[in-house]
Amino acid sequence: MGNDGYLGQRALHVMNRILHKLNAVFPRSLSPALLRGGGQFYIDASIVALTAILANPLGFAGSGCCDDSAQGIRSPVSSSSKIISTDINLPNGKGLAKPSAPRPLKTEEITGIIAEFCNAARNAIDAGFDGIELHGAHGFIIDHFMKESANDRTDCYGRTLENRYRFALEVVEVVTDKIISERVGIRISPFFDYFEAYDSNLEALGVYMAEALNKYNIMYAHFVEPRHEKGVGMDKSLFPMRKAFKNTFMAAGGYDRDDGRVAISSGKENLVAYGRLFISNPDVPNRFELNAVLNEYDRSTFYNSYPVAGYTDYPFLQL
Repeated sequence: MGNDGYLGQRALHVMNRILHKLNAVFPRSLSPALLRGGGQFYIDASIVALTAILANPLGFAGSGCCDDSAQGIRSPVSSSSKIISTDINLPNGKGLAKPSAPRPLKTEEITGIIAEFCNAARNAIDAGFDGIELHGAHGFIIDHFMKESANDRTDCYGRTLENRYRFALEVVEVVTDKIISERVGIRISPFFDYFEAYDSNLEALGVYMAEALNKYNIMYAHFVEPRHEKGVGMDKSLFPMRKAFKNTFMAAGGYDRDDGRVAISSGKENLVAYGRLFISNPDVPNRFELNAVLNEYDRSTFYNSYPVAGYTDYPFLQL
């Protein structure tokens, strides 16, 4: 069934507004292990988009690739040559692999990578998507440029906070110039250290990005909440970023039905994104409306490459 089946199930429900699963900016920019439901594909004009899909996330993994799954790249490219220690799941149950040593992009190469983001965005719109979301979160290449742990560059894309954000903002600028700015969103995870991308001043990082994005009048900014476990990190919040950003603000991060309702009704957020509950409940809007019992998700299936198990086999609500 794969991608079409997964999206088709969820597009049946008019209340669903879907951020489509992550797609590669171009064929060699993601490991197949990072994609789900039939392997890697990239956005070209042949993709048929479902009308219920709101936006298509575009990602470039950078350091989160290994040689044998990077579609012909001898070494992945990234913000620096730092090797991440996190093992990567190989597709089709082939186990784990060590990430390859990335090659730091030369300054003059960066415009070419930005152009690839722009081309992917244009192709997504031409394919019928309502918009695109730039994946600037969770240790992907935009996040690696932004976070000081993953960016040891000494050129105009490194050292200072402003320089580290330059790559992200140049991607936003070029993409919004290519397509209508109101059809562009971006996802940011200031509080997360996936693929060893972390920073010593997380709140300042998030607020700077939120303020800088106002210039481009994008459709929305999608920020990921910090994880709160047993009271740890409760002092961290997206509120300063929400206050700084002037357009639609979307938050994600472990929301349930009631949390989401409170966040919207109180004005804390404009939109709330659901991930895990959306995977395990193809009809989650109906279940929320009826306050019905939700299917429990099986985390062990989240990153396998099988096209059905844990992907399209969750049951619909039986009334």
